[in-house]
Amino acid sequence: MNIRTIVGNGIVAALYIAVSAVIQPFGFTNVQFRISEMFNHLIVFNRNYFYGIVLGVFLTNLFFSPIVAYDLVFGVAHSVISLLITIAASRYIKNVIGLMVLNTAVFTFNMYIIAFELKLAFNLPFFFTWLTTAAGELVVLAVGIPIMYALNKRVNMGKLI
Repeated sequence: MNIRTIVGNGIVAALYIAVSAVIQPFGFTNVQFRISEMFNHLIVFNRNYFYGIVLGVFLTNLFFSPIVAYDLVFGVAHSVISLLITIAASRYIKNVIGLMVLNTAVFTFNMYIIAFELKLAFNLPFFFTWLTTAAGELVVLAVGIPIMYALNKRVNMGKLI
């Protein structure tokens, strides 16, 4: 890994943490609107963003989560699994918007991991929690598609790292 990749991932992690800090009250409940999840779409442009996204999730959960131990396991696992699925799919899907739509679907579906976490931590009803967390994830990532696409048109994110 070269210096550019390390620095780029550090910036992504820092941005993820900063955005998460601003929306903290809405990022750790059974209805999650963690705006920083939009950064998950960076994986579509370059798989090297994996490290910055995961580091951002890890540190955000470490610093801000009310259930740190659970979030460090389940939250990070959710991101790692979802990102790896998108990376694997990128071998077959070359259309950027199509891959972001798939990324959105993968992250949204995989919110069952977070629902299970919240079931364990707070005894929340699993299916309802899956529905509400998935809805929040879907909204954030769907709104993120045109934003990240437009940003990539302006700044080629695939070449930044």
